[in-house]
Amino acid sequence: MAAALRSGLTLLLPAAVGPGRPSSLGSLGAVMQQLAALPARPGGPEGGGGWLGALRFDNLALRSLPVDASEDSGPRAVPGACFSRVRPSPVENPRLVAMSLPALALLGLEAPAADREAAEAEAALYFSGNRLLPGSEPAAHCYCGHQFGSFAGQLGDGAAMYLGEVLGPRGERWEIQLKGAGLTPFSRQADGRKVLRSSIREFLCSEAMFHLGIPTTRAGTCVTSDSKVVRDIFYDGNPKSERCTVVLRIASTFIRFGSFEIFKPTDEYTGRKGPSVNRNDIRIQMLDYVISTFYSEIQEAYSDNSIQRNAAFFKELTKRTARLVAEWQCVGFCHGVLNTDNMSIVGLTIDYGPFGFMDRYDPEHICNGSDNTGRYAYNKQPEICKWNLGKLAEALVPELPLEISELILEEEYDAEFEKHYLQKMRKKLGLIQLELEEDSKLVSELLETMHLTGGDFTNIFCLLSSFSVDSDPSELEDFLEKLTSQCASVEELKVAFKPQMDPRQLSMMLMLAQSNPQLFALIGTKANINKELERIEQFSKLQQLTAADLLSRNKRHWKEWLEKYRVRLQKETESVGDADAWNTERVKVMNSNNPKYILRNYIAQNAIEAAENGDFSEVRNVLKLLENPFQEAEVFREVKEDAEEEGATATAAACAQETRSRVPAEKDKLEGVFTWSVEEWCG
Repeated sequence: MAAALRSGLTLLLPAAVGPGRPSSLGSLGAVMQQLAALPARPGGPEGGGGWLGALRFDNLALRSLPVDASEDSGPRAVPGACFSRVRPSPVENPRLVAMSLPALALLGLEAPAADREAAEAEAALYFSGNRLLPGSEPAAHCYCGHQFGSFAGQLGDGAAMYLGEVLGPRGERWEIQLKGAGLTPFSRQADGRKVLRSSIREFLCSEAMFHLGIPTTRAGTCVTSDSKVVRDIFYDGNPKSERCTVVLRIASTFIRFGSFEIFKPTDEYTGRKGPSVNRNDIRIQMLDYVISTFYSEIQEAYSDNSIQRNAAFFKELTKRTARLVAEWQCVGFCHGVLNTDNMSIVGLTIDYGPFGFMDRYDPEHICNGSDNTGRYAYNKQPEICKWNLGKLAEALVPELPLEISELILEEEYDAEFEKHYLQKMRKKLGLIQLELEEDSKLVSELLETMHLTGGDFTNIFCLLSSFSVDSDPSELEDFLEKLTSQCASVEELKVAFKPQMDPRQLSMMLMLAQSNPQLFALIGTKANINKELERIEQFSKLQQLTAADLLSRNKRHWKEWLEKYRVRLQKETESVGDADAWNTERVKVMNSNNPKYILRNYIAQNAIEAAENGDFSEVRNVLKLLENPFQEAEVFREVKEDAEEEGATATAAACAQETRSRVPAEKDKLEGVFTWSVEEWCG
């Protein structure tokens, strides 16, 4: 017992002062009580045992790649190394917000049902960084990156810490990280901490994406504390104290494209360079490690030819990345910060910052308030991921000649994206029998109709499974009512098309474009000006539009598309012998590819606000909902049944078919967190 307490104090006391660390030990007693409640365990000064004692560490990355000899955790350049050893900075009174049992099961962990409270306390201690697990070797990863198109030099794990690699029940290898555990050499001017709101969003979205069937890093736990850091949430000069929070992240690896950019020589535009220029020996080590560990079939097939091996690796990663972004597009997911340092070397969704799922379909949707040029807009994601692969190709030279990688990229990426995107969209539309060339046009026209009517991306796809090929005029009218209930109101459209530039500023920019095109090119773009002019034109038209006019227009648009959809479905029925069996299978496929629940911004925000007030139940409830995104939750079935008993229509009753949202405030836009009504739980 005394040894355990001394171990806890060793970790707590040195971190009591300094940037991002607790300024007071007022809650030290509470931490010590939790430590004391744990029985003495074998495993050295780190402790271990209990239900977390089942973790089996085998830290291959640290054995395979160079580790920085210095143990200085202060911000600095880290040349000649892929990792720097670090130590988590403890927090005051850590407590569990939520944990994902399916994610923890990857590590061979199963929370004991007998004493859940003690299990949660133990998880909070270890997964906050207050105590280390036996076998863990905390380290921070060095990488660089192109941010918003410009090379930023050394970045690295400024707030994340590699704990080690855990062998799962079937021998699979999982890297585990603590995000928000304190300073590292890569923290730059920051404090290495994350706060409750951003941590909850990453925790929930990591798990939501997995259960949607999209490759992603996982999140095992979210632990908050009484330690505080100051953040200016909206960058408006009104900072506030927020709770330090730590997320346990899980993936096969967190190595990313930017990991290979540490060798980049001085960039001609930014003047920055990687910390390990001219260290091709390390590049070779990294390629050997990545390919042998995560692409073992390629390693075995090309073990005697490194160029062919590296080309096969790049080809496979290109195809994985293309499929990944196709999956994003099919659920309306916007990453928000698709820098090269946020692109996984194994094709996972990684680093959830200002992400967002689209509500109303808008191909130019931007979820990041700082993305002023729309570089990472929804419709730009496929081409940006291809651009990032191009930067990775440059970083692999000379181990993979650029002429080889560029040819692979041009031949494979677009074709793989289009193929996977169309395959997924066919499933979402129930086109399960035939693959016709006209299908691509049908999908494009559906999205255009959504855009014209301000349709809810998720809910409209859900509704289409109930469309009948043989519907009579009355049934068609009822279905049109359901579809148009998912379209934007006049008020929403007015906000969406409200001019964003001051008229005097716009006038000045137009004159400048004519008188001095060179100067105009430096401070503005023709595309942005044209977009603003279109916005003004649409906003003017909306002033005369009534709700009845809008409904009539929307019904006309949807009726035109539904007729094309009906014709396409009829071709399906003509190719099968049993139309009823085909329709049953069609609905089944559509329902398993069109989620009823996604992590809409208002859902995350409601959970965050409750958690900030000390109620973690909302986060846990949302997690349960997101674990079954394709199934209607019991609570909503009950609401639906009650409403139907009162005479309401099924569509009006089911939250899955309601989208009565209020207009997001300007601050909500900046934060990337929109607030919506409770009725919009579904979708």
